Amino acid sequence: MGLFSKDIHNMDELFVHTLRDIYYAEKQLVKALPEMVDKATDAQLKQAFQSHLGETKNHIVRLEQVFKMHGVEAKGVDCPAIDGIIEEAEEVGGEIEDKAVLNAALAAAAQAAEHYEISRYGTLVAWAKQLGRTDCARVLQQNLDEEKAADRKLTEIAEARLNLQAAS
Repeated sequence: MGLFSKDIHNMDELFVHTLRDIYYAEKQLVKALPEMVDKATDAQLKQAFQSHLGETKNHIVRLEQVFKMHGVEAKGVDCPAIDGIIEEAEEVGGEIEDKAVLNAALAAAAQAAEHYEISRYGTLVAWAKQLGRTDCARVLQQNLDEEKAADRKLTEIAEARLNLQAAS
């Protein structure tokens, strides 16, 4: 099914499709984050990844709650965007021998994923409100807030240390 396929007839169906997209994305990130934890050599970056892995697992639980509240089955749909972000991170990470440069690359890759998630959750919150589902919007807003906080944390780590270390 393409984004504008005939399978989506209204805003509610678009909301559910996008919910399934981010559900798939979160599940893929739960698989990818442990590898990023293993590759990171900076203690603060490693801790940020470990912490966000726990949050990501909670995001999945909240998404399942939203599916239930909305009366639809909790299932994912393929998300080529997150697959591409993860694939690119794996390729770049595999090509870098310098550990300082690798840490900077890992932080950047994680931020690419965060930015994708922020865009999806922001859209879902707005659509849930438009559909009169403020209950769903509140739950989705929690995930959005945590994704924004994770992005800020990665920016702080990268700007305070990782990028400087990689450049020297």
